[in-house]
Amino acid sequence: MPRGESTRDWERTVVGEHLASTDYHFVDRWRVEGNVEEVAEVLKDAADYPRWWRAVYLNVRVHDKGDKDGIGETGAVHAKGWLPYTIRFDYRVTDSRYPHGFSLDARGDLTGRGVWTLEQDGRWVNVTYEWTVRADKAILRYGSLLLKPIFRSNHIWTMRKGEESMRLELARRRARTDDLAWLKAAVAEYRERGTPTL
Repeated sequence: MPRGESTRDWERTVVGEHLASTDYHFVDRWRVEGNVEEVAEVLKDAADYPRWWRAVYLNVRVHDKGDKDGIGETGAVHAKGWLPYTIRFDYRVTDSRYPHGFSLDARGDLTGRGVWTLEQDGRWVNVTYEWTVRADKAILRYGSLLLKPIFRSNHIWTMRKGEESMRLELARRRARTDDLAWLKAAVAEYRERGTPTL
């Protein structure tokens, strides 16, 4: 929550009723190979989004890390899609169901709520992101009546990039883990035999 504002002010703004052409409700689904813990570890580190989801996230600045479960974490997001504008919003994590997801409230160019849900399905993780927002940025607010389908396609593009980026990030983390396992095995073998197998 931005400095100087009460929790009540934040909740009234985020949860307030507003039905108009500027409202959007998206339900996005990803399916990635791995386990819920791996995916949860990637998603819970908001400050790292610009590194692994770089097609969309320009900057994420975390103001407060929240409690041990991340509840109460606040920060500021600067993001983009394929359209020639960027969005900025503040966020606050309101709920954590680690490793099965978390919820956040947003306020700024987009105001509303996002809910990440992770479910294990064999060797796959089903990831669902439900994003219910009101567009408060001028170009979105005034253009929504005519351009809403284009704004929707922009969101769909950002989430496709997210799924691709999540797959790459999980592969990167596994490769790093595999390299570390190989190095540990080589060191152990060197200590045992005096020469490692390369």
